[in-house]
Amino acid sequence: MPNIAPSSDIALSEIVEATATEFGIPGVTVGIWVDGREIFASHGVTSIENPLPVDPDTLFTIGSISKSFTATVLMQLVAEGKLDLDAPVQRYVPELRLIDAEVAAAITVKQLLNHSAGLDWNLINDTGEGDDALAEFVAQLAEIPLIAAPGVRSSYSQAGFNLLGRVIEKITGQTFEQAVTTRILRPLDLTTSSYSRNEIMTRRFAAGHERGEDGELSVQRSWNGTRANNPGGGLSSSVVEQLRWARFHLGAAANGETVLPAELRDLMKQPTIEMKASTLGDALGLCWFLRDVDGVRTVGHGGSGFGQFSELLLVPERNFAISIMSNASPDGIPSNQAIVRWALEHYLGVIDKDPEPVAYNASRAQELVGTYEIDAMTMTVLATSDGLSLECRIRPEIRAASETELPQDHPAFPFGMLPGNTDEYIITEGSFKGQRGYFSRNPSGAITGLDLAGRLFTRA
Repeated sequence: MPNIAPSSDIALSEIVEATATEFGIPGVTVGIWVDGREIFASHGVTSIENPLPVDPDTLFTIGSISKSFTATVLMQLVAEGKLDLDAPVQRYVPELRLIDAEVAAAITVKQLLNHSAGLDWNLINDTGEGDDALAEFVAQLAEIPLIAAPGVRSSYSQAGFNLLGRVIEKITGQTFEQAVTTRILRPLDLTTSSYSRNEIMTRRFAAGHERGEDGELSVQRSWNGTRANNPGGGLSSSVVEQLRWARFHLGAAANGETVLPAELRDLMKQPTIEMKASTLGDALGLCWFLRDVDGVRTVGHGGSGFGQFSELLLVPERNFAISIMSNASPDGIPSNQAIVRWALEHYLGVIDKDPEPVAYNASRAQELVGTYEIDAMTMTVLATSDGLSLECRIRPEIRAASETELPQDHPAFPFGMLPGNTDEYIITEGSFKGQRGYFSRNPSGAITGLDLAGRLFTRA
C-alpha cells in the first residue's frame, strides 16, 4: 500500500497539540521521516518552572533507546573482526563473576543483546562518575539474581547492557562514552547528542515532570542515572538527531556504509528470540524490538526515566520512522502511543489496536493474587468483585535510601485476561493502558511470575 499523506503537515501539529493537551503533557516534540522528507511538530514548554518553547532541537533524555547505540558499536566490532556474538562474555571480560560460575562462563554476547542471558533487571547501586564506573559495576554483578538459564527466555535487563558497555571498553581501550562518540555520534553528525550533563546544560533541554496524587505536576530534579547505566540508558538527544539515527538504520544515510555495513544493520533487525504477550514486540532482534502491526513489520525501542518518555519506531519496508519525546510521567506513555498510532494510520494506512479481554472470572483471579517483585519494585495483583488490578510500587527501602527524587507511585491499574489458556493479560485503564504481559507457571502448574514490559517479576 502506498503512503497516505495528510492533506497538510498542519495535521501533525494539530494532533500533537491536541494529544499533549488531552494528557496534560507540558512539552512534546515529534519528528517523522516519510516519502524521503522530514516533518516536525512541537508543542509546549521545556519546564513548568522555567518555560521555554520545546522545538525539534530540544534535548530529552532518551532512556533505553540508548541501547541501540551500544548495540551498534558492538556490531562495528563484529565487522572489524574484534568481537564474536556467539562467544562467551568472559572472553572479553574475564573478571566477570556471577552467583553461578557455570552461568557466568556460558553467557554469550548475543544473549546480552537480546535479553536472554538470564540476568535480573539491574543492580541498584552507584559506582561513581569516574572512568572506572563500569568496571566497578561489573565487579558487583556477583550480587545480581539469575532468573533463568542463558538462552531460555527473554527478560529485559539493564544490567546486561551495562555489562556490554564494559565489553566495549575492554576491546576498544576507550571509555564507553568515548567509544560511542568517536564511532557513532561524530561520524553521523549527531553533534548535540551526549552523555555529559555538562554539555547538555549549555543547550536547550527538557525537564521531566511527575504528576502527584493531587493531579498537579512537579519538576523532576534528576536528569539521568548513574554513569554505569549509560550503556543501557544514559544518552540525551533530540528528535532531529533521532531521525538522523533512524535514517542510518533504514539505509538512508549518505555515509551509513562507512559506519556499519548494511548486512550487519539488517542482522540487528532479524528475530533472535520470541517475546510472549509483550506490547514491546513479538520478538527481539539484536537490541531492537520487532513487532508486526497490521501485517507490517516494525522495528523500534522506547525509553523512559525521571519524568521523560521517548519512542523511536522504524518501518523498514516503507522507509518510515517516527521519533517522539515528551516530559511528563506517567501519561507520557499513552500520549506517545496515541501519536505513534495516528502517524502509522495517517501516513502508512497501518492500524494498531489493542486486543479485547475476556469477561472477569473471579475464581480464576484468585490464583493470580499476590505480590511479584524485582530488586527495585513490587507488582501486587489485587482482585475484587469487579475485576483485577495491578499495583506497581517502588520498594519503600529503595525510596527511603535514594538521594535523588524518584517517580511517584500511582493508583492500581485495572487489567483483564486475554482469550485462550495462555495466561496473557492487558491493562485496560490508566497511563499503562494497552500494556500487555503474562503469568508464568512452574511444571506443576502453579503461578510463579508475572511479566510486564518484557521483564519478569518473581512471585514473592
